Amino acid sequence: MAELALVRPRAGRDRRIMQGALLLAAGFLALFLVLPLAWLLVRAFQDAEGAFVGLANFAAYVTTPALAASACNSLWVAALTTLLVVPLAFCFAYALTRSRIPGKPFFRAVMLLPVLAPSLLPALALIYLFGNQGMLRGWLLGHSIYGPIGIVLAQVFYCFPHAALILSVALAGADGRLYEAAAALKVGRWRMFTTITLPSATYGLVSASVVVFTLVVTDFGIAKVVGGQFPVLATEVYKQVVGQQNFNMGAVVGIVLLLPAVGGFLLERWAQGRQAGVLSGRSVLYAPAARLARDVPLLLLCLAVAVALLSLVGIAVWGSAIRFWPYNLTLTWANYDFGRFDSAGWDALLLSARMAGLTALFGTAIVFLVAYVLERGVASGPLPALVRFAASMPLAVPGLVLGLAYILFFNEPLNPLGFLYGTLAILVLNSLVHFYTVCHLTAVTAIRQLDPEFESASASLKVPVWLTFWRVTLPICLPAILEILVYLFVNAMTTVSAVIFLYGPDTKPASIAVVHMDEAGQSSAAAAMACTILAVNLGLKLLHLAMGSAIERWTQGWRRR
Repeated sequence: MAELALVRPRAGRDRRIMQGALLLAAGFLALFLVLPLAWLLVRAFQDAEGAFVGLANFAAYVTTPALAASACNSLWVAALTTLLVVPLAFCFAYALTRSRIPGKPFFRAVMLLPVLAPSLLPALALIYLFGNQGMLRGWLLGHSIYGPIGIVLAQVFYCFPHAALILSVALAGADGRLYEAAAALKVGRWRMFTTITLPSATYGLVSASVVVFTLVVTDFGIAKVVGGQFPVLATEVYKQVVGQQNFNMGAVVGIVLLLPAVGGFLLERWAQGRQAGVLSGRSVLYAPAARLARDVPLLLLCLAVAVALLSLVGIAVWGSAIRFWPYNLTLTWANYDFGRFDSAGWDALLLSARMAGLTALFGTAIVFLVAYVLERGVASGPLPALVRFAASMPLAVPGLVLGLAYILFFNEPLNPLGFLYGTLAILVLNSLVHFYTVCHLTAVTAIRQLDPEFESASASLKVPVWLTFWRVTLPICLPAILEILVYLFVNAMTTVSAVIFLYGPDTKPASIAVVHMDEAGQSSAAAAMACTILAVNLGLKLLHLAMGSAIERWTQGWRRR
């Protein structure tokens, strides 16, 4: 009885610690996500003086031809890009998971290149190829790269790895018994594909389509560089806020921009609820047999995709080293003297690295702690449910919308946190919140792999919950934590839309410097800055691979028998 009396106070203290951490998590998400979005919604119903005007701003949006056309343009360009990317990514992922082609590690590595580069890099490369002075400008048969053609081509390059990664995961798990039974019944290969392979990958196809569609609708960088006079929602938000200082109409366009993303998010959730488990405890992992009629075309497809991805990156690198395009093609390092083209110079890259590093360090800690509290703390009640919902919200909020919400919320005179605007801190907070959901889901997945009995056993041994977290949960989940850290760093380095409204004179990130250099006609310098961002992210990814193997040996030995 005496020991039980000692355990109860310890359990009570642990419960209070978890409840306090849950309140802090709720406060963080409310302050830096929910309230800014709510204020964006309020401003959409006000005029410039702050008076309530009802739906007048929305009526003005609908009746303004340029603004209404931007919504239609964004939707059909996103739909066309999705129709091009998803089938191509499916075939590429099918080759990596359901064939016996050689060189799969090489193809996987090349596939990730667009993820490590800012979205402006493929747009700049396309200008060198198909621009007014491009090497292959005649290939467009009189059409201009500045418009929907350029946007679609650049978006295919930028969105391809996102779709291919999702579909690779969807196709990686397959029950070999189904294929063995189909072969025994003399089922044709096409029927086997349509009745076994496609149904099991339905959720992956829906998720990939939603991700690609949302990325295209909400991306700002590509439309800014090669959009020309073709209006889309992302550039219209920028014009309303920066060009015309019309924040209320900018809020309206931001809400319109939010609708496709929210619709896609709800569609993905619906598909997730209808997805059945593919593998069971008795499943046999499918191992494809070598078959030339399938493997040779898939190998040629992977080679073509790899050549296209490497060529665009190579063109951008080559363009960054040209003295003066297109009249003087001699190679030089002068374009990397960024002080000649932008007042921030190399400081923009250093600031981006600082911003990405702080986002990764603080973001990883916050994300993992919040996920741990939700999974191991108080599970029932309205507060945990609200925090879980808030943690999933950023996935449906475009970066431009979140950035606009921040500029309206933190610039409000009555907001005591207004001092954050224009500082590095607001860039870090915005980047963290913008990429929060994917990191949260990664952390939750890692924590759910651990049996809750760890905490129960620790409580019975009178071990504090924080000590169990430090000695057991953290080491076992270290590979997932490293993945979160790298994800936050890479995305913070490459993001444009999330920070385009928030930087100050002394806090200009490298991705924004690329936009400004391109606006000034300094395409070679812009390509050089984009290439340096790619080099930094590529170096971090290589370091991650080296550290990952060491960490796996250090902390994951229990997984090996």
